[in-house]
Amino acid sequence: MKVNDVVTYEVEGPIAVITVNSPPVNALSNAVRQGVADAVQTAIGDSAVGAMVLICDGRTFFAGAEISELGKPQVEPSLRNLQLIVENATKPVIAAMHGTALGGGLELALVAHYRIAVPSAKMGLPEIKLGLLPGAGGTQRLPRVIGIAKALDLILSGDPVSATSAKAMGLIDELATEGNLRADALTLACRVLEEKRPLLKVRDRADKLDEARGKPEIFAEIRQANAKKFRGYKAPENIVRAVEATLELPFDQGMVRERELFNELEKDSQSAAQRHVFFAERLAAKVSGIPSDTAALPIKKVGVIGAGTMGGGIAMNFANAGIPVTIVETSQEALERGLRIIRGNYETTAKKGKMKPEDVDTRMGLLTGSVAMGDLADCDLIIEAVFENLDVKREVFARLDRIAKPGAILATNTSYLDIDDIAAATQRPESVVGLHFFSPANVMKLLEVVRTKDTKPEITVTAMKLAKTIGKIGVLVGNGFGFVGNRILAARNTQADRLVLEGATPWAVDKVLYDFGFAMGHFQMRDLVGLDVGWNREATSSANVREILNEMGRHGQKTKGGYYDYDENRKQTPSPVAMQVIEDFAVEQGIARRAVSDEEIHDRILFAMVNEGARILDEGIASRASDIDIVWVTGYGWPKYRGGPMFWADLQGLPVVLEKLKTLEAAHGEAFKPSPLIERLVAQGKGFKDA
Repeated sequence: MKVNDVVTYEVEGPIAVITVNSPPVNALSNAVRQGVADAVQTAIGDSAVGAMVLICDGRTFFAGAEISELGKPQVEPSLRNLQLIVENATKPVIAAMHGTALGGGLELALVAHYRIAVPSAKMGLPEIKLGLLPGAGGTQRLPRVIGIAKALDLILSGDPVSATSAKAMGLIDELATEGNLRADALTLACRVLEEKRPLLKVRDRADKLDEARGKPEIFAEIRQANAKKFRGYKAPENIVRAVEATLELPFDQGMVRERELFNELEKDSQSAAQRHVFFAERLAAKVSGIPSDTAALPIKKVGVIGAGTMGGGIAMNFANAGIPVTIVETSQEALERGLRIIRGNYETTAKKGKMKPEDVDTRMGLLTGSVAMGDLADCDLIIEAVFENLDVKREVFARLDRIAKPGAILATNTSYLDIDDIAAATQRPESVVGLHFFSPANVMKLLEVVRTKDTKPEITVTAMKLAKTIGKIGVLVGNGFGFVGNRILAARNTQADRLVLEGATPWAVDKVLYDFGFAMGHFQMRDLVGLDVGWNREATSSANVREILNEMGRHGQKTKGGYYDYDENRKQTPSPVAMQVIEDFAVEQGIARRAVSDEEIHDRILFAMVNEGARILDEGIASRASDIDIVWVTGYGWPKYRGGPMFWADLQGLPVVLEKLKTLEAAHGEAFKPSPLIERLVAQGKGFKDA
């Protein structure tokens, strides 16, 4: 019998089977909640029914709340009220899980009287990733089932656990046979009836809580262990406080406390920012301006030119995805060194238990080294990762053009250079694309896919699909100096360098950025990457502080000195040497140093970045403001809880941003001249989200 468009009700022997089919992920939408509530009430009133099985069709059990309904007026039954209907049913309810039982889906399963899942199922409470906490009893029921410490681990990570692990920790009662969930769930339901098992309510369980009573150190240790990881985030502390309530308050009061802490987070800009990032990441994968039926080209073999840090990291991505790679270097020595480093990286991963030892040899077996560029002739995709010099790259592409097979994609990993110019060295500019990986390329999730004026649609589609294949977040950008990420970084560089010459210290600039939420400050990052990266050693021009530090042999952490001094454990202290270089250079440039406030540092750096982002958007280098946010959150450490530079600007209000830019322009010149886009949006009463 059809209950509504997404829920059906059938009776098999003494068991009512309530089946939900609401593609794609059976989210707990208004229709799903209403249908399940009606079906449960029908079963309770049906004298022929002794127990119920709640199961889903399609690829998964309930994979969480309907995110698009967050913040909108509540339609009854709410998830919490549906849970009361299930939990207080006078007949046993068995939740039967496959695919993923996430968020509200797992919280609904926790009010069933028994739980069964297939071994491949995964379950978890990922709300923390949206700046929220499980708001339908997850913080109150889960600790009662698996204990305080395990519950906190699960909720604070937001990561799912396998059904096998869930069974071991007591989260589910039985494992079904793979592919036989419905039959096994019916068998369990019949057994519950035959054995006259009680209606087990998680809310009434206390044994797991009793284990933690009188041990406040559990919470102190969790806070301490996660202090660095969760710095600046509000959700983790609210989660810990909600779980603490399981020991301090009776269940019903704990539920009230959970709701208070949830509401606090839902109204906060951090959750709005994290939800924005969630949707923006998915939106980034959608390619604008290309027919949706454009087919991707098959990539069965990849070539990488350069076995250095970047080339080696790029090659690892493809080997990890099971795609064979030929790596070409100019000398046997450089090639062997590169392959040795790759193997070392894999062995380190295996030692940490994140990879099976035998996988090291499997992945290394997919890598072939060569010193002959001709060995790339059969590759479907060739990525160049050589020195960041236009002439060098043009020469490489001219050679590739003669070697690569027809239809092969030729990609450059340039960070700043004009890809149209690089493509012009070939007879096939339509087959050239930018694949800008971020260092270390085997770790960093961002991949800027750069299409030129000539790049064919199928090449663009292939590159974006490939990003997903190798586990990257691909963002499509246009060709222009620095693309999106590095162009905004250049605007930040300019202000940071000016600020230290005008009177700020590098550590003052770094502290403002750290306090804003970046993992490290601007000059700390430079020291970590190496001041000599991109430095032309031949041109000893002493044109800026960074060049002078390089000429002094101060390349950053690796030489124990850059803007900071470093001890043997890489612990940093402000460097009087660097400070002297800055002060001397300021005198040479005729700059009178003055006191610079934290507020000035904050405004000059952040509003310069926003202004540059607006120009990028106006020029069409980025298709969407949210794409710029994803680039900066994923590739440059912009704090996720601030949503990216463009989201943050919208949060300030663009009229405020425009006013700030005008004030900064009057005080500090042309760099702050407001982007025409900002002026247009303010005049129209719109934000970047509308651009």
